[in-house]
Amino acid sequence: MTAMGEESLSTQGDSQVVYRSAERHAAVGRKGKQASSPVQKHRPLASDVFPLPIWLTNRFFMVLFFAASYYLLRRWREKIRTSSPFHLLNMAEVAALVAQLASFIYLIGFFGIEYVQTVVASRNLDGAGSDFDEDVAGSPILLSDSSGDGVGGDDGVLRKRRRGFFDSSCNSPAPASGKMASSLTMPRFVAQPADGVVVDGRLRRSIKDEEDDAVAAAVFNGEIPSHSLEAVLENCERAVRVRRRVTEIHSGRSLSELALSGLDYASVQGQCCEMVIGHVPIPVGVAGPLLLDGAEVWIPMATTEGCLVASTNRGCKAVSQSGGTQTVLLRDGMTRAPVVRFVSAARAAELKRYLEDSVNFETIARVFSQTSRFARLLDIQVAIAGRSAFLRFECSTGDAMGMNMVSKGVQQVLGFLSNGHFPDMEVCGLSGNYCSDKKATAVNWIQGRGKSVVCEAMIRGEVVRKVLKTSVQAMVELNTLKNLVGSAMAGALGGFNAHAANIVSAVFIATGQDPAQNVESSSCITVMEGANDDQDLYVSVTMPSIEVGTVGGGTALASQSANLNLLGVRGADMDCPGANARRLARIVAGAVLAGELSLMAALAAGHLVKSHLKYNRSSPSFVIPSVASAASSFQSFPCVSSALSHGGSRAEHGQEEQSGGTAVKLSSSESELVESCLVNR
Repeated sequence: MTAMGEESLSTQGDSQVVYRSAERHAAVGRKGKQASSPVQKHRPLASDVFPLPIWLTNRFFMVLFFAASYYLLRRWREKIRTSSPFHLLNMAEVAALVAQLASFIYLIGFFGIEYVQTVVASRNLDGAGSDFDEDVAGSPILLSDSSGDGVGGDDGVLRKRRRGFFDSSCNSPAPASGKMASSLTMPRFVAQPADGVVVDGRLRRSIKDEEDDAVAAAVFNGEIPSHSLEAVLENCERAVRVRRRVTEIHSGRSLSELALSGLDYASVQGQCCEMVIGHVPIPVGVAGPLLLDGAEVWIPMATTEGCLVASTNRGCKAVSQSGGTQTVLLRDGMTRAPVVRFVSAARAAELKRYLEDSVNFETIARVFSQTSRFARLLDIQVAIAGRSAFLRFECSTGDAMGMNMVSKGVQQVLGFLSNGHFPDMEVCGLSGNYCSDKKATAVNWIQGRGKSVVCEAMIRGEVVRKVLKTSVQAMVELNTLKNLVGSAMAGALGGFNAHAANIVSAVFIATGQDPAQNVESSSCITVMEGANDDQDLYVSVTMPSIEVGTVGGGTALASQSANLNLLGVRGADMDCPGANARRLARIVAGAVLAGELSLMAALAAGHLVKSHLKYNRSSPSFVIPSVASAASSFQSFPCVSSALSHGGSRAEHGQEEQSGGTAVKLSSSESELVESCLVNR
């Protein structure tokens, strides 16, 4: 009898089963001649690479793995105690790492470990049993059943059956000796979603070959997790399309107006967003040029607020015509503040003294820097509250915004402290809000977080009058009353400005920054003073917590990357790490100064309402209970009353109703009449 190394095909109706035997030996008699009896079972081998019994190779690699792991753990603890660099390895450590890796690969089944290797039901060629035979492990099976009676679908699916995938019904009659049986009773197959679609216990086609509606139905029925669609379908845009269809089914509402095309979803996957169902296009305007530190920059701003870009653009014009603006970077350091707890306040105070010691700080800095090429520890501040200690680590992070970078370094330091001088230290949380991230706090306002920048400019009096349409004295007085006194009356924390958050948010969204960090990044105090005998206007903005980066997060998306390229700060600066991120922070401060200048001028001149009515809507609509009541409400404004009467008569004839009222649509001339009345009033 020849070895079963060839593929044989058996057919019953439309069902096909292809077996490819992995048998290694033919049945041979004791005297060396070829046996005519059925193939005898032999002890299974680990693989062709290791022709040893499985039990022996299993035990060998198990012992090797744990021995190497134990040795490496001991060496790791010794390096922590001696503050030795982790990346410097001797030959013994290299050998242990190689041994650990090789044994780990074996144990996860790369070479075929017994308890995870693939098997199929053995066919006892003499008809004596139905045990699993390791000799046919890993045989692929082609399933097809066009009639729908068997297990399969319209198309054949080449699969592997693994141990544990079948129920007890998988014991099937053995084929006759020397040939394959003409039929095989297939059991119920429990398929994984990535491999196929299970409908009524039957394996259908590969999920990737199904129509979108069929995949959506499988997700809706819980057969495929929605979050795994990208991995299952291996097509990110199709996964988004299917997920939004499922969302429509669940919600009963259409998402047809939500943008789908036009975004590289592969760049989003695993980095920017999960469970994606589309994207929201936001208009991007450009303001400028702004003369900043001797160079002109064009500022991209993503916003849906009319007049914002136009106003900032006017501020850029005023600054550039007056000689430009200069910036000063005061500080550059991202912070993270874990909270730890001890059995007593005395132990917490000991930790504070330990970390504030200059010698210990050098040791901590070395431990911190082991986690990154760019992270460098700058400072540690400790605040005590009872027996708890809040450790505010500050470090430079290159061109990244740096939250993940500093978090990894902090975690490394906490492990060093726990395994060393403070084994009784309990780490309650990696962030204890003393950082402080995405919150308006005094610690950020006073000490700064991210980039601390001051931007200043001297605006000539002529420019104030001709471009800004106001006077130096009016702007200085309004800034004092509004941004300083008014903010103090409101109890503002870092909000001593007109609308810094407007500009910061628009630039952040356009350049792929974290919009939520607008909270602390918009902390700003705007100062305006008369200069040169009050002929010119000195203006400055001080922003202590601008948190930006040019690598990582949303900066990798195509549109955001293009806007960074427009500013000349895309990616990392390899010659001077951190230079691009610092330049971006200066640009943000310059844009804020331009925006503050223009808005304060509009307020001082009384042009705010007029400009917003002009840029926020082409023809304003008013929803009123009735035209007569609206006209009577504006009796003191004859021009408004007249305009509403004309517009209302058209609305009543057209039967335009909204929310129980009449939608009054004014003509262009009537709109201008209302605007002039309201502004002049």
